Formats: sequence, C-alpha cells, structure tokens
Amino acid sequence: MRSFAILLFGTLLSACATNPSKSGPTDLEQLRDWLSGSFSSEAQSAVDPEHYFHIQLHMSPIWQGLEGGAWLYVEQATAAKPDRPYRQRVYRLRSTSDGRLASDVYLLPGDPLVFAGAWRDPNLLAGLTPAQLLPREGCSIFLSRRADGSFAGMTEGRGCASELAGALYATSEVVLTSDSISSWDRGFDSTDKQVWGAELGPYLFIRQASLDLKSPEGR
Repeated sequence: MRSFAILLFGTLLSACATNPSKSGPTDLEQLRDWLSGSFSSEAQSAVDPEHYFHIQLHMSPIWQGLEGGAWLYVEQATAAKPDRPYRQRVYRLRSTSDGRLASDVYLLPGDPLVFAGAWRDPNLLAGLTPAQLLPREGCSIFLSRRADGSFAGMTEGRGCASELAGALYATSEVVLTSDSISSWDRGFDSTDKQVWGAELGPYLFIRQASLDLKSPEGR
C-alpha cells in the first residue's frame, strides 16, 4: 500500500555524538545542515509508482538565534499539489544529557496551511514562537553516527500515538546522508499489525537543491 506518511523526522533522532574536529562542524550542526534543503522521491516513484508516490520534502532552519539546539520548518507535499502540503511540522534538534542527539517533533498552531511555503519565504513564520507549538510526545527519533559518517535511527517503543486507519501507534526509521534521506513511517494496530505506511521499504528522498542556512533576523 502507498502512504503519505513519511519522515517525520514525523516523526525525531538519537545519536551518540562523536567529537568534532577543531575545524569541522559538530554532529548537531552536521545533522542540521544535512536535513536542510529540498528533497524528492521522484526517482523511486518512477521505478515503482504502485508503491511510492512522488513526494516533495522541504526543510529550512528557523529561529537560529535560539540556544539549546537547532529548529527546522518541515513541509511535505505530493508533486501533483506542491502548494497544498499534507504534512507540516517543526523539528527541534538537540543534544541530550547522555551525549546523544535528538530530534523532537512539533505541530503548528491553528491551520498549518497558513504557513505553507515558509521553507522558501520565512516571512510567513513572522510572529510564530516555540511556545505556540504543540509537541508530539513519544515521536522523537534518536539517531547514531555510523562508521560511514551517516546518521541512522528510529523512534522508540510504541509511544508515538496514531489513529490513522485504525492504528494505535506509529514508528519512524531514518537514515541520513549528505545527499539523501531514507524514511520509513508506519502505523500499527493493537496487535502490532501494520495498517498504514509503505510495505516494501522506506521512501528514498534525493537532495534537489541546497537552502541558504541564513534566515532573517529573529527567525
């Protein structure tokens, strides 16, 4: 079955952070930079249109002046309706007390379509603050830095609630490289039977363009 439920990052991250070199980015900065940009599942959908939609995924940094982590505005839409995203989220990337990385997922207040296109026009987020966001409890993804430099991880347990298609909970699995995101979001019922999400494997999003990591003052 095909599904619009992808990434989510959420959907969040756990990583045993390695010590950065003096001249290189920290793991948190690397994670932010690799997530930032525009991605597409077009190549995967062209090969297997029965199981995978052509999805466009955009993520851009916001509120860069805040301490304690990095924030991203996230938007997903089908290629057929790029201006009508079906998923809009805010991710917070942070370091945990045990040396890992975490990506927390938040819902936007009110009608999220008011913010559609904010990945290319940060002014649409003017006035929005972290205090207005609604946390998706239990949906954080925890990633580890692998030997090849990529990040990989998933949600933990059954704590990410979902009611879509009769589901009880959702899971997300993510592998992130400098130019791609592999994301597998699935929903399960009370018997642990999958009821939504891609059946054959994760969606593969390929980087399409880089985003300027600088944002307007105060964003």
